Amino acid sequence: MNKITLSGCLFLGIITTAFTQQKWTETTQGGVTIVKNQGGQTLGYSPMSGVKLLTVNGFAFKDLNKNGKLDAYEDWRLSYAERAKDLASKLTVEQIAGLMLYSSHQSIPARAGGYFSGTYNGKPFKTGETDPTDLTDQQKKFLADDNLRHVLITTVQSPEIAAKWNNKMQAFCESVGLGIPANNSSDPRHGTRSRAEYDAASGGEISMWPSSLGMAATFDPMLVEKFGKIAAAEYRALGITTALSPQVDIATEPRWSRFNGTFGESPLLSAALGQAYCEGFQSADWGLMSVNAMVKHWPGGGSGEAGRDAHYANGKFAVYPGNNFDAHLIPFTEGAFKLKGKTKMASAVMPYYTISWNQDKKNHENVANNYNKYLITDLLRTKYGYDGVVCTDWNVTKLHTSMDSFMDGKSWGVENLTLAELHYKALMAGVDQYGGVNDMKPILDAYQLGIKEHGEAKIRARMEQSAVRLLKNILQVGVFENPYLNPEETKATVGKPEFMKAGYEAQLKSIVLLKNHGQALPITSKKTVYVPKRFVAASRNFLGMETPASEDYPVNMEIVKKYFNVTDNADEADFALVFIENPKANIGYDKEDVTKGGNGYIPISLQYNDYTATDAREVSIAGGDALENFTNRSYKGKTVKTPNNTDMKLVQDTKTKMKGKPVIVSVNTTNPMLFSEIEPAASAILLSFGVQDQAIIETIAGKSEPSALLPMQMPLDMKTVEKQAEDVPYDLTCHKDTDGNVYNFGFGLNWKGVMKDTRVTKFRK
Repeated sequence: MNKITLSGCLFLGIITTAFTQQKWTETTQGGVTIVKNQGGQTLGYSPMSGVKLLTVNGFAFKDLNKNGKLDAYEDWRLSYAERAKDLASKLTVEQIAGLMLYSSHQSIPARAGGYFSGTYNGKPFKTGETDPTDLTDQQKKFLADDNLRHVLITTVQSPEIAAKWNNKMQAFCESVGLGIPANNSSDPRHGTRSRAEYDAASGGEISMWPSSLGMAATFDPMLVEKFGKIAAAEYRALGITTALSPQVDIATEPRWSRFNGTFGESPLLSAALGQAYCEGFQSADWGLMSVNAMVKHWPGGGSGEAGRDAHYANGKFAVYPGNNFDAHLIPFTEGAFKLKGKTKMASAVMPYYTISWNQDKKNHENVANNYNKYLITDLLRTKYGYDGVVCTDWNVTKLHTSMDSFMDGKSWGVENLTLAELHYKALMAGVDQYGGVNDMKPILDAYQLGIKEHGEAKIRARMEQSAVRLLKNILQVGVFENPYLNPEETKATVGKPEFMKAGYEAQLKSIVLLKNHGQALPITSKKTVYVPKRFVAASRNFLGMETPASEDYPVNMEIVKKYFNVTDNADEADFALVFIENPKANIGYDKEDVTKGGNGYIPISLQYNDYTATDAREVSIAGGDALENFTNRSYKGKTVKTPNNTDMKLVQDTKTKMKGKPVIVSVNTTNPMLFSEIEPAASAILLSFGVQDQAIIETIAGKSEPSALLPMQMPLDMKTVEKQAEDVPYDLTCHKDTDGNVYNFGFGLNWKGVMKDTRVTKFRK
């Protein structure tokens, strides 16, 4: 009797223990199984992927490699570093090579032709027939055959479609190899649609914010951190776990075409805002609210000679005539690498395309930053202790064939190397990942070169080092546990009203009032306004897509009519409102100049009028290219025209038509510009950086008082631009307007006059 009773008690005890030990519950949601661990991580997996659950100590874990046991990388109780190291050790060389790939730009759905194109079962996308949430043939190939796991997303048809596509892609990744999830990423995607009307009660496709330059104009790190938190929430709802931002290059060269993506020319302001941006995106600690920040572009790309940009071979050189290289590091070393939260530093860094001319103090190589061992290993990794991911910019390891193509390979300074040699040199310089590369073969070929030079053990260890860094970044954002989205939650999160409101308020805070002669603003009563139509010349973008010429109202007139009476007759108007853009520049190169016997190099102008470069350098600081037989890139004496010089004429003609009545000018700008051509004709000038029309109109109407300051200097003339040092901030002679105000860094007006506060003294050093 006692024996039977004891046996029965043991049996019941085993059942009870087994029951009490299960510390997880399981539900199904949209074809995905969701597992909640008590006091632990929530898991998500696709039943179609072949993944099963393992129960250890009552907790559930995903058996990602399907071997029936709990491996360290599958154990969410361990540190990210431990898990990354374990998984990296298990990877084949082919799988490591796949991790080191970063995809070319992917559109959801893929376009039928041209850039961002793709096919579905061999056919192009067709509306009404193709499911836009499906993976393309190309995506399936690079995920399965090339082991790629880092995917760059561009346009999405809708947040809901993006969420469903994400789930299909993650299920696909989960079904192959060791179950490594995809790390989706995005370039900045929170720009505005200028004519969209803001309604405090409604949401949108995604919250809309001013450009980085506009956020810099607020001089407000708290605002930028708030943006980071909101943007991160929207990114995660779209399945995006890495932001290819912030761009913290100090924009010391006013002609640079990427000026608009920066936080301006102040090293300290760029550091403070870069720090705030990363804090917001990565959150106080790693987890499901975090988005990896890939800060760019090490060691700073804002000093391209004569303002040319390194997307093109003609702009490959960053120069330092002011010996100010170290200042360009400040936004990294004092900003993105010194976060206050537990994430400590931006988890990834992207070097720029440029050759930082004569800045390699050890090997004396003038090669692109992505290939420069001194800049990446000795400076970034050793001196500054950075051990995050280093990812090349896109197309760095492709072959160079053109002087003026945006899509050209950008192997600056090492153009003579083969694809395998390019990948190998970058790897040995300290790079972990190759931007815009979908094919693992060049990396495997580089591996073979490493075997020949160092032996297999050493080159395997070097690649495994990169794999650990890459895996850690995927692990720390939680997608190994649950990469799946609820499309309904995505719809409710992306562009929700409170996010739209925050973005709109930031737009209002980013508008700079430069001139307000005779207190022309605000216009608080419903006066009659004349808004002249604006001519826009035909143009072609960097991808070759053409836009025909047009002439139309440059603003949403329905919004204007809510605040003012509108007339097309200037004689009937109380005031005029003119919308223009800053002078549009070229890339500093012209093939026609080559056909005429020139070197191809032409000036980049910041003025509307024709510009002749009489004050340019006789001999360029840097030069040399595999496609050129000379090194002097001077453009001295050459003349260029500005395609939108009609904007200047529009302001001047409107002043004539208004016969002394106020002319309010709204300038949307991406760069510093010469105000001497339009300022005397304007009663008031508002400067904006990519905001909605409504924000400008509400400011004019006095619904919002300007509080922003110039995050850069506005030059007096092109002579001061030509004479300044590309690497030095605050070295321009600035425009002085008819009211006696100087358009210097930190200048701005409110309704009372010139603002003088601690923001300027804090960040101008």
